[in-house]
Amino acid sequence: QVQLVESGGGLAQPGGSLRLSCAASGSIVSIRYTSWYRQAPGKERDLVATITSGGSTSYADFVKGRFTISRHYAKNAVYLQMNSLKPEDTAVYYCNAAIRRTGYTTHYDYWGRGTQVTVSS
Repeated sequence: QVQLVESGGGLAQPGGSLRLSCAASGSIVSIRYTSWYRQAPGKERDLVATITSGGSTSYADFVKGRFTISRHYAKNAVYLQMNSLKPEDTAVYYCNAAIRRTGYTTHYDYWGRGTQVTVSS
């Protein structure tokens, strides 16, 4: 069994900051990449940022320069530091990772249940 659990969401004021965490647990052999997605009410789920096992990062244009994705290898944790938040950043943020479990040779996609981020004054 593998689980991804997000935390750190909440209410922030415009211009404020939040730090999201995604913790992976279970019989994990390796994690190829971890991504953050977000989904606002009535909208599609959008890719926000990705970090690979090698440490390469990529960002959606709408968060470049404001959000930073990072990883703690020993803890199997990934973080999303969100600065200069805007009301349009309001969404449920999901963690997604490609994980190889013990006894398997293939990486499979796993998703967390999401954490709500609301940006409002």
